[in-house]
Amino acid sequence: MSQLKSREEIPSSDKWCLEHIYASKQEWQDEMDELIRDMPAMEQYRGKLDNYDTVKEMLYENDRLSLMLERLFVYARMCRDTDNANAEYNDMTAKAMNAMMRFEELTSYIMPELSRLDSDTLNEWASHEEMYPFDFSLREISRNKPHVLSDSEERILALAGEVGNSYDDIFTMLSDVDMQFAPVVKDGTELPMSHGRYGLYLEDPDRDVRRQAFESTYNAYGKQINTLASLYGSSVKKDVFFARARRFDTARQSALFGGNIPESVYDSLISAVHDALPVLHEYTALRSKALGLNDMEMYDMYVPMTQWADSKTPFDKARELVLTALKPLGSDYCKVLKGAFEEGWIDIYETKGKTSGAYSWGPYGTHPYILLNYQDRLDDAFTLAHEAGHAMHSYHSDAALPYSKAGYRTFVAEVASTVNEVLLLHYLLDNTEDVQMKKYLLELHLEQFRTTLFRQTMFAEFEYLAHTQAEKGESLSKEWLCSTYAGLNAQYYGDAVKTGELISYEWARIPHFYRAFYVYQYATGFSAAVAIAGKILSEGESAAKKYLAFLSSGGSNYPIELLKLADIDMSKPDTVKAALESFKDTLEQFKALI
Repeated sequence: MSQLKSREEIPSSDKWCLEHIYASKQEWQDEMDELIRDMPAMEQYRGKLDNYDTVKEMLYENDRLSLMLERLFVYARMCRDTDNANAEYNDMTAKAMNAMMRFEELTSYIMPELSRLDSDTLNEWASHEEMYPFDFSLREISRNKPHVLSDSEERILALAGEVGNSYDDIFTMLSDVDMQFAPVVKDGTELPMSHGRYGLYLEDPDRDVRRQAFESTYNAYGKQINTLASLYGSSVKKDVFFARARRFDTARQSALFGGNIPESVYDSLISAVHDALPVLHEYTALRSKALGLNDMEMYDMYVPMTQWADSKTPFDKARELVLTALKPLGSDYCKVLKGAFEEGWIDIYETKGKTSGAYSWGPYGTHPYILLNYQDRLDDAFTLAHEAGHAMHSYHSDAALPYSKAGYRTFVAEVASTVNEVLLLHYLLDNTEDVQMKKYLLELHLEQFRTTLFRQTMFAEFEYLAHTQAEKGESLSKEWLCSTYAGLNAQYYGDAVKTGELISYEWARIPHFYRAFYVYQYATGFSAAVAIAGKILSEGESAAKKYLAFLSSGGSNYPIELLKLADIDMSKPDTVKAALESFKDTLEQFKALI
């Protein structure tokens, strides 16, 4: 395996084109200068938000500046994500962050002043046609009133925002830039270790390679475990502080409030998954038997039980697979997606200093972008389908709605991505008679359930326990964090897999923990997506149209209400339970073939 390439060694056709946002760094700087010049004008509305015309003018100006801020920050951060060690990109990101904090400070009076208006007035203003971009937001103010503070208190929280947002950046620098991993030796050759290659090594049939990769990764995090425990503990305390400052009982209640998600959804997810753990244990025991291991370790959980000779999937092949598999979503959907492959939306390969993993992002008014670290595996084709789902969700919402309504909540953020993955899986299963390929694909689907529905719920339970510990005033020491995580890992995976010391450090490498109470939505989103994909495949065009209506709904209503556009009701546990039954059925299909 060759050394990682630098950014300059990758052809432009394999990189995203950020010039679609700003033609040059100078253009970015010019807009930053314009923003800094215009922001103070928001002060003119302070103390005057008691009449319709002033509120309307303020909302439109706030929207204009907010979009400018989004564009500036997204561009700077996406530049940095291509090379986290680049000083210019780090400086641009810091400038954008500072501007965001300054803007929050300057506009901190808006919610307190609007919250002083009575609900009848707000609802009447929301009914005006020219207030269409803001009607949902105006109606939301009444629900938010108990958690809006005084002008001075809101200003203090805005000033504290920069400190509160720093934990994620510190973790990114520590994990993606400063973390040093020992190389892996295979057949006498020393191979480089990185975040992107970790997953590859864990799938290697050579168990010693898997062990080395696992130990290289977790020994590196173990050496920093005191720092990481302090960092994460401080991040949790930050969550608790901001929740209490806004008069929420708990940090979880605060995190779910924005999307109007009942806490019962979180609790019923964990409860349903706990009830299904015997099936997961059956799966891990089957894995141990299939691999011929009496002492299965966590680093054996990713190596395929079945081998399929044609699983190597170059990017060009993955592109065609995804486009074909998504045809049930309609010709218009596929036409836009085809353009994404041709018009600079996608940054494909891993390079030195590039942010690990994958995501889709982009500012309103410009097409979405996709960051990958593509490694020519079929799994990576599924990642491509996943991120394309995010991109198309954003594309449809942006095309259908004004800026203030287009951004969708995180609760629905993983639905479109997973619908694409499930459609790709069914396409591949339906178009092969190769038993080995069917086994490979069924195993892949089982792994999607394990890593998304089960594992993300385990993460969600860990987050909940950590925040509850902090809210009781107890210490989030490295010992507590590691022992709690190890206990959950043993509970979820069962006796068939050993829970050694190193896996107890896994919590320390999960970046999503710095966005508190986010990960449970992978599990709920996956469950909803399994149901939606099933409807599209069984009902055809009518279900696809309902689904596209959901994709175009952005943040125009509460997430649970928006999912009802696709005939999914997540306020009830039925959808999660149905997904867990699907896991059981998939396991039975797989067992019948081996």
